[in-house]
Amino acid sequence: MIAPMSTVGSRSGLPRRAVITTIPAAAAASAAVLGTSGCTVQAARAAAPRRFFSEHQAAVVADATARIAPGPADDPAEAGHPGAREAAVAGYIDAMLGALGAPVPPIFAGGPWSNRHAAGPDHMASFLGLDPVTQIAWRGRLADTQQAYASGIATLDRLAGGDFTKAPAAKQDAILASKAASAFTSLLFEHTIEGLYANPEYGGNRGLAGWNDIGFPGDIQPRGYPSDQVERSDGRDPVDDTPIVADVLKFLGAV
Repeated sequence: MIAPMSTVGSRSGLPRRAVITTIPAAAAASAAVLGTSGCTVQAARAAAPRRFFSEHQAAVVADATARIAPGPADDPAEAGHPGAREAAVAGYIDAMLGALGAPVPPIFAGGPWSNRHAAGPDHMASFLGLDPVTQIAWRGRLADTQQAYASGIATLDRLAGGDFTKAPAAKQDAILASKAASAFTSLLFEHTIEGLYANPEYGGNRGLAGWNDIGFPGDIQPRGYPSDQVERSDGRDPVDDTPIVADVLKFLGAV
């Protein structure tokens, strides 16, 4: 279970940004299931039509994920740090839930590389087809997750008195921190991290917002790293070794 949102988001507790930024190094490395702005897929992803959510469902997910990872429009303290809205996290989740409705499901990105650091086509945007057995497995997996979102969004609306998107931010935080929404909030947290830091071909990390925020260059093929870059330090980690980071790590270890 994740940290209660009222604690993570409060000014007296740990800021959300402090929690979120302790995770991305692992998230960026593991979110293959999931700088520069030369990736040609970005414009298309930014305007991608919804695959699963209704307009209202998409709005609820956008608001909820923005409470988990707020950007400047959601919290003035996040000025200069893009959040879930800027990274199109709701679009990432929608693309995932509706993946099997596409001619080639956007589940396994192709390759061997993108065009982020070299000229040419973005090979990562050409997704691999699924064999019949894999497609059956994903159909069952996505059906369960689709149901979790449908019921979870309905729960957020019910707890908000009808429409989660019309509730003030403080009430949205309280709803997400409530026991009644805890399972759905945990799912949202997981997918928010993926949408912030996964390869942008999967629909999130729009404009490389998440990667740029943490100073991650992304995949570097086919250019690769010269030997001198491998051998020398590139400086301190984006997350400084400060008392609040130590508090966050201690806090995460206790939940």
